[in-house]
Amino acid sequence: MIADGVEDEEKWLAAGIAGLQQNAFYMHRALDSNNLRDALKYSAQMLSELRTSRLSPHKYYELYMRAFDELRKLEMFFKEETRRGCSIIDLYELVQHAGNILPRLYLLCTVGCVYIKTKEAPAKDVLKDLVEMCRGIQHPVRGLFLRSYLAQVSRDKLPDIGSEYEGDADSVVDAVEFVLQNFTEMNKLCYTACQSFILLADPELRLAVGLSGLQGPAREKEKREKERSELRDLVGKNLHVLGQIEGVDLDMYKDTVLPRVLEQVVNCKDELAQYYLMDCIIQVFPDEYHLQTLDVLLGAFPQLQPTVDIKTVLSRLMERLSNYAASSADVLPEFLQVEAFSKLNNAIGKVIEAQPDMPTLGVITLYSSLLTFTLHVHPERLDYADQVLGACVKKLSGKGKLQDNKATKQIVALLSAPLEKYNDIVTALKLSNYPRMMEYLDSETNKVMATVIIQSIMKNKTRISTADRVEALFELIKGLIKDLDGSPDDEVDEDDFKEEQNSVARLIQMLYNDDPEEMFKIICTVRKHILAGGPKRLPFTVPPLVYSSLKLVRQLQSQEENPFGEEESTTPKKIFQLLNQTVETLSNVPAPELALQLYLQCAEAANDCDLEPVAYEFFTQAYILYEEEISDSRAQVTAIHLIIGTLQRMHVFGVENRDTLTHKATGYSAKLLKKPDQCRAVYACSHLFWVDDQDNIKDGERVLLCLKRALRIANAAQQMSNAARGSTGSVTLFVEILNKYLYFYEKGNPQINVAAIQSLIELITTEMQSETSTPDPAADAFFASTLRYIEFQKQKGGAVGEKYEPIKV
Repeated sequence: MIADGVEDEEKWLAAGIAGLQQNAFYMHRALDSNNLRDALKYSAQMLSELRTSRLSPHKYYELYMRAFDELRKLEMFFKEETRRGCSIIDLYELVQHAGNILPRLYLLCTVGCVYIKTKEAPAKDVLKDLVEMCRGIQHPVRGLFLRSYLAQVSRDKLPDIGSEYEGDADSVVDAVEFVLQNFTEMNKLCYTACQSFILLADPELRLAVGLSGLQGPAREKEKREKERSELRDLVGKNLHVLGQIEGVDLDMYKDTVLPRVLEQVVNCKDELAQYYLMDCIIQVFPDEYHLQTLDVLLGAFPQLQPTVDIKTVLSRLMERLSNYAASSADVLPEFLQVEAFSKLNNAIGKVIEAQPDMPTLGVITLYSSLLTFTLHVHPERLDYADQVLGACVKKLSGKGKLQDNKATKQIVALLSAPLEKYNDIVTALKLSNYPRMMEYLDSETNKVMATVIIQSIMKNKTRISTADRVEALFELIKGLIKDLDGSPDDEVDEDDFKEEQNSVARLIQMLYNDDPEEMFKIICTVRKHILAGGPKRLPFTVPPLVYSSLKLVRQLQSQEENPFGEEESTTPKKIFQLLNQTVETLSNVPAPELALQLYLQCAEAANDCDLEPVAYEFFTQAYILYEEEISDSRAQVTAIHLIIGTLQRMHVFGVENRDTLTHKATGYSAKLLKKPDQCRAVYACSHLFWVDDQDNIKDGERVLLCLKRALRIANAAQQMSNAARGSTGSVTLFVEILNKYLYFYEKGNPQINVAAIQSLIELITTEMQSETSTPDPAADAFFASTLRYIEFQKQKGGAVGEKYEPIKV
């Protein structure tokens, strides 16, 4: 039927176009001279080019469109002829004398449209005559294009309600009958043509019938599929015409249109045609009609061919109904009245049963669309949403972790729908089948879904305020909390891992309850989960848990007494015990610097609660970590300054405990590797002996001892630099110590006098002027700024000015 050679087909198309154009030229000349007989003669010869069987539908369409343009001009000529007195009835009879049936029918359809416009005969009679006449062409491709032409030229001449061709009361029925009859015949022709294409696309069948192809099997099949698609488009245009007929009300659609269209769809047996036509039905008819005829429409799906892509069609139907429900609250009662959810749920079950080989992706897609529909139409019915998830779980039972990337993405979309609708993970946690669906995700996709859940909580600032809900939530996001396969994945990108764990840390900070008892339960629940996450995760998840616990400590501290009056109630001491055990887990990572920081934070909180033994124990743990675990010199410097800063703020310690801790801190400072680090740590220790808001901690002598010791270390650093490099190095350390002298001088330390300050200023000046000193603009600026400060203090006058006046700069 269709030539195999591409080059030959191009030649035949060129020859057909040339013949058509030549006869069109003579037809135009006859039209210009008002020669009706020659016009009909050459138009018939022109249309004879459409009798070819050598062209594929795509090429035939090119030839058809050229003929269509010429027929438009011929139609205008026929209209002018009727205005000049030519009888349209005689013209209608005259064109039927054309020698070949195909040109005759094209001309008959063209004159028939003019006949209807003259209103000399009822439109329904002419249309009935034309649609019956077209039966004369049974060649699939030629017949389809002829009937497509009939549908196109008659679409604005149907006897519809409000149309100028309306006629009697039953005219709409006639219009519908005409379109349905044309659709039925075209559907039959299309099925015949498609079967031919299937034959031509199958290499074995081609050989059996003696055909050979110049194209490869894959390209040949793709070409035939495209041709089938183009022919289905011709058939579907009838449904678009039906959808535009104003007189087709719900009753007519329910009783006549839909049953007959579905009958044709089911009977055509071509899976691609069935898919296309079902999609056409959903797209061209109103949402209200679909809602009121759900039984009939859904009943057709299980009757379709097993290979039809039903999931896409059903999903589009549910999407349209969802949008219809969202358009107005007034339509929601209609959904309840027809029990739309129940019908769709049952239909999906039947479709899946009728297609046992349906891919997992198809099953999930169907239930994802149904869940979206449910959330739009019945947002208050959580039981419906849970029922959808349960049905999906049931269909997936026994499949284990899904490996299909598209299927897992669809599960993520399915599980994300409730989060997007309710903006509240708490509501999603009420769905018992929600976590069961997550069991089918592989570890990577589980992480993706867990991240989606956490992002939803962050975005909506959702408050998870009970231990039970926290337990359920952490079960959902366990893909981020621990390694699902029991062993860490070394291939995980480091940046991605950090981002994941940081999101978990932010989540932990959002878990809160005003009730201390419940909050303590939440902390214990979180602790249970994060400690199972392995050493790699602990540095990210332990700190937020510690800070949440310390927040609870301060909440309890603000209460005058235990509101519960029971020994088992939550107390700061009980929380500190838990914190000690929690921070200790970091020693297994190991993360000694982080653990030391957390111990010091806990010690400061215990100080605020006046729990001296607890605070001392935390400091002890910090010191043990410093001595045994922290060996890097930079880490030691950071740690010692943290220790000094925290200890300086402590007020809970008695004399003995404080002296012990202070002695240790000063000892650590003096043992740092680098002399500059030693110097700075030692002069920082001076603050441990002089605390402004604590009168019992103001030991001027020990402050002076620390500063003198710092001076000795600074001087030793200068001598070492001179011995090693031949220059004394920077005076920055001396300037820093000078500033400490000035600080304690202002605070009223009697051991810091003018003579000591003056001596230090002179020492710095001498060092800077020494030939062996290394130029340091930063140190020079620092010293100059310090001297300006002294001058500024002098100019203040009063007690301050008097205090600084003796210092010479």
